[in-house]
Amino acid sequence: MFGRKEEKKERFKEIYSQGNFTQTKIIQDIETGINYLVRVESSGVGITVLLDKDGKPVITSPELYE
Repeated sequence: MFGRKEEKKERFKEIYSQGNFTQTKIIQDIETGINYLVRVESSGVGITVLLDKDGKPVITSPELYE
C-alpha cells in the first residue's frame, strides 16, 4: 500500500480527430464503449453523445481501437 504508486488507466480515448483551429473529435469512454462528439473552437468546447440513425448512443467495443 505505501511506497507503491497505483497506475491509473485512462478512461477516455480519442478515436478520431479532424481540423486545426476548429477541431472535431470523437472520444470513447473505455469503460462503457459510448462515443462522444466533441467540437473545439476558440470560443469554447461542446460535447454530446454520438447517436446512431435510431437515436441510440453509438457504442463501440474498446478492443477495436487497441
